Amino acid sequence: MNKGQATLLDRIVRDPEIMVGKPTVRGTRITVEAVLEHLVANPDLDDLFAAFPRLTVEILEACLAYAQIRVQGKRGESASRKRSPVSTTRA
Repeated sequence: MNKGQATLLDRIVRDPEIMVGKPTVRGTRITVEAVLEHLVANPDLDDLFAAFPRLTVEILEACLAYAQIRVQGKRGESASRKRSPVSTTRA
């Protein structure tokens, strides 16, 4: 993680008293999950900023940096485990 990412990640907090401990934007009840879900459903940034008026480009970058770090961590965790075959057939 570089210094820029660390600064961005300072904007994301986890507090069991806020949104049941989900990662949120510091000083708000906006969850990283809500921002990402909105982007998946509608990647229009104007719509995103309208839906979350307190959101800024910097906060969006923080949410994306947080998600990237989490995904990279999961990937590293998976790679270190013994892989089991994945079935592509449906039951």
